[in-house]
Amino acid sequence: MSSHKSRRSFIKKTAVGAGIFIVPRNVLGGPGYISPSDQLNLAAIGSGGKGISDIANASVNGRERVSALCDVDFSGSASRSVKRFPNAKLYSDFRKMLDKEKDIDAVTISTPDHVHAPAAVYAMERDKHVYVQKPITHNIREARMLTNLARKHKVVTQMGNQGGSNPLLKMVQNWIDSGKVGKISEVKVWTNRPVWPQGVKMPSPNANLKPKSLDWNLWLGPASQKEYTPNLHPFNWRGWWEYGTGALGDVGCHLIDIPFRTLGLKYPKSAECSVGSVFTKMWSPDYFPEGCPPSSLITLNFDSTEKSKSPIELTWTDGGIRPPHPDIIPANSDIGGEDSLNGVLMIGDKGIISTNINDSSPLMPKLYLYDGDTEFGPETEQMPEPEYGHQRKWVDACKAGFNSKQHKELTSSFDYAGPMTETVLMGNLAIRSYMLRKENSKGGFDFYARKKLLWDGENMKITNISAANQFVTRNYRKGWEI
Repeated sequence: MSSHKSRRSFIKKTAVGAGIFIVPRNVLGGPGYISPSDQLNLAAIGSGGKGISDIANASVNGRERVSALCDVDFSGSASRSVKRFPNAKLYSDFRKMLDKEKDIDAVTISTPDHVHAPAAVYAMERDKHVYVQKPITHNIREARMLTNLARKHKVVTQMGNQGGSNPLLKMVQNWIDSGKVGKISEVKVWTNRPVWPQGVKMPSPNANLKPKSLDWNLWLGPASQKEYTPNLHPFNWRGWWEYGTGALGDVGCHLIDIPFRTLGLKYPKSAECSVGSVFTKMWSPDYFPEGCPPSSLITLNFDSTEKSKSPIELTWTDGGIRPPHPDIIPANSDIGGEDSLNGVLMIGDKGIISTNINDSSPLMPKLYLYDGDTEFGPETEQMPEPEYGHQRKWVDACKAGFNSKQHKELTSSFDYAGPMTETVLMGNLAIRSYMLRKENSKGGFDFYARKKLLWDGENMKITNISAANQFVTRNYRKGWEI
C-alpha cells in the first residue's frame, strides 16, 4: 500500500497508540464538517463530456476533494469541471499529473475509448483506484490486462455502466432465478446507435483547422501519428477503429450487461456477423475498413451456466435494426424501451422478459408469460441520487479498501466488467474480421474471414482463422505501449 492510501488508517492507529484524545470533528468544524484526513483526493482524466458528471458524482456534493483535472482541451465542455472545482490543478497530460500529484487516491477516466487502458494502467501501477467509462478498454487484451492489474495492485475499480447499480435489475434477476420465464435459450439486443457519422470515409487531415486550445498529440495517445483530423474531437471519434468502438462500445456495456449479469454468462464460444453495405457505385459496395459499418448483426453463442441452464444464442443489431415483435407482446406496445429504439428481449419457454437500455433511462422491465400473466416494473424510476449512486458507491468502496464489503458489493468492478467488456468487444472483433480481404487471381477480392469465429475465451484466441487474432489487441504508437 502506498503512503497516501494508508494515511487515514495511520492517523487513527497512531492516535490510539499514543493515547491521544480525538475531539469530534463536528465540534471542530461544525455540523457536516469532514476532516481532510477523511476525504479522498480525486482527479479526473477527461474532464469534459461524460467526465463532467463522472467527477462531479464522485465528489459526492463536495464530500470528497477534487484536487486535479486533466483534459487535452479545457476550452470546451471541460471548462464546466474547472468552474465546478476552481481549486483543482489543471493538466493536459495524465502522466505528468499522476507523477506530480502524489496524494491523488483515485481517478475517474472519461476519455475517448482508445485512451482508457493507457490511462488506467498508468494509474493502477501507481496504486490509484480507478473508475473507467465503458467500455473499460478499446480491445480484448487490454480488458484482460486491466482485470488482472486491479487484483495485482489491490485497487478498487468500477466501470461506468451506471445502470449496473439500478435496483430494478433485481426484479429481472428474480424473474430468472425463480423460473418464472422458464429456460432461456435466446436473447435479442438492439440499439438505434450509431447517432454519429459511421460507415463513411474518414475525414482528411487538415492541420490548419486544429483549435489552438487542443493538444492533438495527447489526444491521439496510443493511436498512430497523423495530422489533426477535423470532426473527430470531441465526439465523432466513436465511429473509427483507431479511437472508438462503435455502437457496441457506446451502449453494449449498458444493454448486454443485462443478460450477461442476470444469466451469469461467461466468455462466448463463437461469434459471427454480417454488416450493412452502402453503395455509391453500382455493384461495388463502399469499403472503409478503418471505420465501423452503418449497421451490423452479431451472433454470440454461450455455453449453459448455472442460471441459464441451456446454451444461449445472443443476437445484437445496431443501426436502428430491431428484432421482430413477439406475438406474446401486444402489437401496439413497445418492445424494450420507448419507441422500441433500444432494448433487450430474454426469451424463455414460459415467456419473455423485455427491458430498456440500462444507462440512466427508465429500465421498464416487463414480464409476459404464455399463460397470459404479466408483471411490470415502474415506467418512471425513483433515483434519489445521480446515476443510481454508481460513482458514489465506488468512492465509498475506495475508502473502505480493497476486498472490503463495499468493494465486493460493487456491481461493475473489473472482476465482472472485464469479462463483460471482452464479450462486448468480441462483437467488434467479428465485424473487423468480416472486412478482411485479399486480392484473388481474377482481380477481385476474397473476404476470407466471413465465417463463424470459434473463440477460446480463456486464452483470448480465435482458433479457426488466425488472421482474426490481430484484432484481439492493437498497434501502439511509440511511447504509448502497454
